[in-house]
Amino acid sequence: VDGLLNSPIVQSISFVGSTPIAQYIYETASKNGKRVQALGGAKNHMLVLPDADLDLVADQAINAGFGAAGERCMAISVVLAVEPVADQLIDKIVSRIETLKIGNGAGVDGVEPDMGPLITDAHRDKVSSYVDIAETDGAKVVVDGRGYTVDGHEDGFFFGPTLLDRVPTTSRAYTEEIFGPVLSVVRVESYDEGLALINSGEFGNGTAIFTNDGGAARRFQN
Repeated sequence: VDGLLNSPIVQSISFVGSTPIAQYIYETASKNGKRVQALGGAKNHMLVLPDADLDLVADQAINAGFGAAGERCMAISVVLAVEPVADQLIDKIVSRIETLKIGNGAGVDGVEPDMGPLITDAHRDKVSSYVDIAETDGAKVVVDGRGYTVDGHEDGFFFGPTLLDRVPTTSRAYTEEIFGPVLSVVRVESYDEGLALINSGEFGNGTAIFTNDGGAARRFQN
């Protein structure tokens, strides 16, 4: 990496990874006169309005929250549910979580899993610690992925899909990037409250907003 950052031949750098390394790459490459795109941590939100198609929202939340076991930069980490839809939406998400297949990423008997293991045992334990933190801070663990095992892969780095409700916005489980299959529900009273909460975070993120217009849900990206 330093070879690229200091090379007189390389004119631009693009990076995706952790925030501390993104900062290092940005500072070093900029000092050497290079163009830099450095993408660090994220906490992407999904803002759900009361008139949204909740079946569509639940499908999207499953895909965005648990795809690649949550280990991707555009994973949705937080669902901001504008009341009174939170309870109904949670029920729909839970019903879909129950159908997910978790297993060896290579597949078994020709059936590919919806989720594979996390990258390391250390990261699995880190993800688990965030669920502990959320629970200690008063969140409700609706679906618990801690201690998840897969037959034949008991030593694998598996972590089950996890759904948290009523996560306090002061909790580290909300303010920090988890980078795992943990979806947090935060209840808000209005669109304006939800948008203000998104904009108050330290991360610059993509935001999906689900509402209804003639029966068709719309998705916006900022």
